[in-house]
Amino acid sequence: MLRNYLLTAWKVFMRRKLFTAINLGCIVLTLVVLMVITALLDTAFWPSGVERRSERFLQVYGIRSQSADHHEVNTSLMGYKSVDKYLKPLGRLDGVERVSAITTTNAVSVYQGDRVSQLELRRVDADYWKIMDFKLLAGRLPNEDDDRMGRLVAVVNATTARRLFPGGDAVRQAVGQTISVGGQRFQIVGVVGDAMQINAYADMWAPLTSFPSTNYQNELTGQFAALILAHSPADLPRIQREVERVAKTYVPEDPKTYPITTFWADSKLDVVARALLERHDYADSGATRLLAMIGAGMLVFMLLPALNLVNLNMGRIMERSSEIGVRKAFGATSMQLAGQLVVENIVLCLAGGLLGLACARLVLWWLEASQLIPYLEVNINLEVFGAGMLIALVFGLLSGLIPAWKMSRLDPVHALKGAA
Repeated sequence: MLRNYLLTAWKVFMRRKLFTAINLGCIVLTLVVLMVITALLDTAFWPSGVERRSERFLQVYGIRSQSADHHEVNTSLMGYKSVDKYLKPLGRLDGVERVSAITTTNAVSVYQGDRVSQLELRRVDADYWKIMDFKLLAGRLPNEDDDRMGRLVAVVNATTARRLFPGGDAVRQAVGQTISVGGQRFQIVGVVGDAMQINAYADMWAPLTSFPSTNYQNELTGQFAALILAHSPADLPRIQREVERVAKTYVPEDPKTYPITTFWADSKLDVVARALLERHDYADSGATRLLAMIGAGMLVFMLLPALNLVNLNMGRIMERSSEIGVRKAFGATSMQLAGQLVVENIVLCLAGGLLGLACARLVLWWLEASQLIPYLEVNINLEVFGAGMLIALVFGLLSGLIPAWKMSRLDPVHALKGAA
């Protein structure tokens, strides 16, 4: 029966090629938008590549201090002292592999003779390079000795290497070069691949001990965050509870004014959800709610073109009222007729889904090449492909059920006369 449905669908589509093309165009345009969004969300929340271990590491970004009556609130990034005193000791717990202290990026000027370049610099410790999975293109990565000795060494990404040392094999030529940053002379010891992730994004990396002064070591708040790598994803809930416990022992700079302090160990999705939904006071970041809101928004977006397709499908099905009347007269049930009409619409939407995936890949290539989002690299993997085809299936059901149900209930006599 399904084979007959598919053959009938093909003949129907070929009968009115322009009509079929309009339907496909509407489907493809809608699905391209949804698939591009899905691919970007997948890359942001469940990345591969440099942050491929993100399913087993947590981030601690902010400190939230409150007065006893909750009226006064002070929110800031962590300082190095907070990470070192309260979070670094977690590295001794079972289930914790490493704890890294990193800074957020800040703009710096790089001087090369009379040429000045603006770069984004991030300072990190040696554990950072063992949590992240950067692709090393040339040279080496900083290690514990560089941290301990306070060496002024740096790592740059491939794009920055080509920018600073144009011409020839810039990636290899950059290794060993010296650049001036903020009055300090850094030697480039390594070049890594470009990366656009919340914890990996930067043009240049240097050890924490390369700060011009040691004042940062005494700051409870500042520009730092912590990365906690677990041995396995199963260890994450216990680590999160331990971080929550540690936060209760935190002593702020002004404990009388702000006696209540909270900070959370979050996944990548949790970090975004907590910021967008302002769930700073709760262990639950609201990630499930955020995903539900995104899903609902995508569904609403699908409904608008689906309603348009309902009207188009009604016009297409109306032309086949005589066919429907004949089939009903020969004993076809309403369920069989509705099934055929829905299958036809799903086939069209799945074909649109495949075209949409190809067009979405082109759009993502354009986004990567345009550098609207620096160092963006998006892959349409099996999960995104599956999500795309599921969206196409839902789209087909949404736009096909109502016309199919209505036409399957036509009275045979009226249908044979071509009346709805």
